[in-house]
Amino acid sequence: MTPAQVLYIGGWGRSGSTLLSHLLGGLDGMVSVGELRYVWQAGPAANELCGCGRSFADCPFWQAVGEEAFGGWERVDVAEVLQLEADVLRHRNIPLLAFPRLFPGHARKVDRYAELTARVYEAILAVSGARTVVDSTKNPPYAYFLRRAPGVGLRVLHLVRDSRGVVYSWMKKVERPEITGDAAFFEEFSPWKAGLRWMECNLAFDVLRLRTPTARMRYEALAAEPAGEVARAMRSLGEEIDATALAGGSVEVAGQHSVRGNPMRFAHGRQRVKADEAWRRDMARPVRRTVLALTWPLLWRYGYLRGRHV
Repeated sequence: MTPAQVLYIGGWGRSGSTLLSHLLGGLDGMVSVGELRYVWQAGPAANELCGCGRSFADCPFWQAVGEEAFGGWERVDVAEVLQLEADVLRHRNIPLLAFPRLFPGHARKVDRYAELTARVYEAILAVSGARTVVDSTKNPPYAYFLRRAPGVGLRVLHLVRDSRGVVYSWMKKVERPEITGDAAFFEEFSPWKAGLRWMECNLAFDVLRLRTPTARMRYEALAAEPAGEVARAMRSLGEEIDATALAGGSVEVAGQHSVRGNPMRFAHGRQRVKADEAWRRDMARPVRRTVLALTWPLLWRYGYLRGRHV
């Protein structure tokens, strides 16, 4: 059986992954589904809102996917899947995913979770008619897991953003609109914790590229020239695409069936593509210096300290 083709957006949160996934989802042959690693939590377990604005249980797309994959989501023990996720997808378990033969007990859990996950990806392709699933999960352990999942053909877009902009974003209080009934907010991070997590996640993808087809992309370059950056990245992954639809500097964000992600996925109509550079104006200098001290090695590696704006 041909593996389900997955284009995985990796990195850390607040780096523009929702924007990139919507850009890619508007291209022929690609279907963007948001952060699929959370489909069991957000869907059968919590019935959160899909990016189309309907609840998961009322979304025709996701119900068709469940029917195609399992004969209905209700035919799967959701509690079992959530426990598998908890056991498999932890940052500290990346070595276990990289060397499965050394940990046979853990490998059996990975195999079971891989079987379920591959069926979801295959069903998404069947229902959508697309060739490639765009998954914006970003999470490093999930990428390492997908690399060894037998039914998945993985390619990675490693999306990086200036650590100072990322940290500034994580320090803000942002509501989660997919949660209905009560107000819910994304987790907030201190500059220290956010800077260290930025380093950890990006280093994990720098290592993964040694064994998995990977293209690196900078958020700032993507916002400046969406069509050119997407075409360049896909070319480096061995695929020539027509990205002229992205040349207008705007993106259609309404109606995509996405699981979790930036609240922009609930906007309607075409939205202008523009880099969020508010941190340059509003970020306190002591905080900026702290983040720079924590993250300068990778900032230099990714080219952020070699230009005019540092």
